[in-house]
Amino acid sequence: MSTIAGRDNTGSRTRGRSRGGRRIDANRVRNSEISYRATSVTTKGRDFFTKDLRGGNMQKRIVSMFMVVAILLSLLGVRVALLQTVWASDYREASVSQRTRVQVIRAERGSILDRNGRELALPVPTRTVFADPRSVVDPVGVAHVVAGVLQLDPQAEVELATKLQNKTSSFVYIARQVDKEVADAILALGLKGVSSYRESGRALSSESLLAVVGRTDVDGVGISGLELKYHDLLVGVDGRIVREVNSSGKSIAAGSGEVLEPQSGGQLTTTIDRTIQFQVDGIVKQQVERLGARGGMAIVMDTKTGEIYAMSNIRRNEDGSYSSQSGNFSSVEANEPGSVAKVFSIAAAINEGSVNIGSTFSVPGYQMFDKGTQWEYKVTDAYPHGLEEMSVRKIFVDSSNLGTVLVSRTLDTKKNHEYLKLFGFGVKTAVEYPGESRGALRPASKWQGTEKITFAYGYGYTSTALQLAAAVNTVANKGVYVAPKLVLKTTDKNGLETATPESPTRQVISESTAQTMASLMTDVVCHGTGTLAKLPGLSVAGKTGTAYKLQENGTYMNDEGARTYFASFVGFLPANNPRMTVLVSIDEPDPYSRDRFGGTAAAPVFARIGQVLINELNIRPEGDDMGCVGSRPAEFGPSH
Repeated sequence: MSTIAGRDNTGSRTRGRSRGGRRIDANRVRNSEISYRATSVTTKGRDFFTKDLRGGNMQKRIVSMFMVVAILLSLLGVRVALLQTVWASDYREASVSQRTRVQVIRAERGSILDRNGRELALPVPTRTVFADPRSVVDPVGVAHVVAGVLQLDPQAEVELATKLQNKTSSFVYIARQVDKEVADAILALGLKGVSSYRESGRALSSESLLAVVGRTDVDGVGISGLELKYHDLLVGVDGRIVREVNSSGKSIAAGSGEVLEPQSGGQLTTTIDRTIQFQVDGIVKQQVERLGARGGMAIVMDTKTGEIYAMSNIRRNEDGSYSSQSGNFSSVEANEPGSVAKVFSIAAAINEGSVNIGSTFSVPGYQMFDKGTQWEYKVTDAYPHGLEEMSVRKIFVDSSNLGTVLVSRTLDTKKNHEYLKLFGFGVKTAVEYPGESRGALRPASKWQGTEKITFAYGYGYTSTALQLAAAVNTVANKGVYVAPKLVLKTTDKNGLETATPESPTRQVISESTAQTMASLMTDVVCHGTGTLAKLPGLSVAGKTGTAYKLQENGTYMNDEGARTYFASFVGFLPANNPRMTVLVSIDEPDPYSRDRFGGTAAAPVFARIGQVLINELNIRPEGDDMGCVGSRPAEFGPSH
């Protein structure tokens, strides 16, 4: 029998034996018994007892667990439903984005043509290199290698690397509209994620056309000139290629694909003659370079239709070179016309019957107007002389300022203003060239002081070169104003041609008045201030103009006491049956040169352009037209 050891109530140790002879530890027995007894815990004087050690209600627990599982399954079901319905398109697009690549096929911009169908502005093939950052493995390395080929500066290289690291983007330009050789050099590097596509650039058949044709930006959007005005016609519709790729970016042979061919833009046919334009540009550029002028312009206009055959704009750049990059300032800039305006003052008086070419005036060398008032103003004639009797013919041929003022004062201010409006001043032309100026012509009711005088010889209002050419052309066209025209027809993307309407016209002066003025203008070339515009064997009619340019200080003399000039000549040929009207203006020729006047700076350019027109348009004299013959009539006196 086993011995059991333990302690009695007094704490003495007792021993005993268990059944089977094993020794039993009394402390273990006591601890076992205690674990089955109720335990008493005292807290703040209160006793708490665990009275029931049986298991909880299993049914409630099962129900609770069931409800939790049901809710979770319901939420899962709702999410599945949303994935298949509301969110389906988003995930589908994400899936498509991951496995497809879209390559844009740029549409060609339509061409701008001259009147004979020859291209002025045309699309040219280029290559654009791009990258898909999602497929680029080493953005920094790719940027560094590409920078070496394109010769990018460090800042540009860092910017490219930053763009290539943006994995949320699927397209980054690396090189836009470059030559095929450059694109091939980059692609030959075998850079993952880098590719290229064909893109249409823009080229001009002559850089001097830039002023009239205008510009497009790198995306082929018209931003100036005809490119801007007719952008919707010229722009094409881009195509695209959609292809599926694998994880390495290679096309999946069995994948679905889509090809949408691009549609080229329409065409614009202008009134410009490319050959004449090219030659006129060269003539004007050569003259402004010779005179050290700020710039020059020339307009060649069909007398009867108003169609513009050439519109040249040359201006000095900051580096001293000359080009057409400054824009079409013959339409967008306005200047005081100077003595060319005498055509309109004299024509108005003759047309109203207040004078004829034989009418005479006592013309002093100078005269004070509005004496004793705040408008007091001294007008000095174009050349020094004493009191002289002048006929209207002599006044016009010798370009007398004071004589023209006296002629204009045979009409009231309102009537003179009406004629200027009829000749087209103060409003934009029908060309509606982007940025075109309307010039400045104040209402007659607001004319004060000198404004009632100086308009007669070309001050007090401003005109664009295009307005001035169209106004003088009225005399050439038998007294009928015909609006200038720059576009012959349009051809849309589907090949449908639409001719532009004929230029609007209006009668300004009578045919007989126009013939009289043509005779006076012929005398200007043969015997007056425009002799350098003569053409051998062919009559020419024209008028010179030399205007002082208004300075920033509000006067015609700058702070250094010097003047700047705007020299012009406007005429038509042949004088007895006009076909073409030509304007030439030289902006700020050397003020100390004898060639600063309309008769010396602009008239010789007219003569050279006239010879071009004779050759290109096969202009021949008619009847007894022999050009200028004989000496200066005694009526005119000595030349000045």
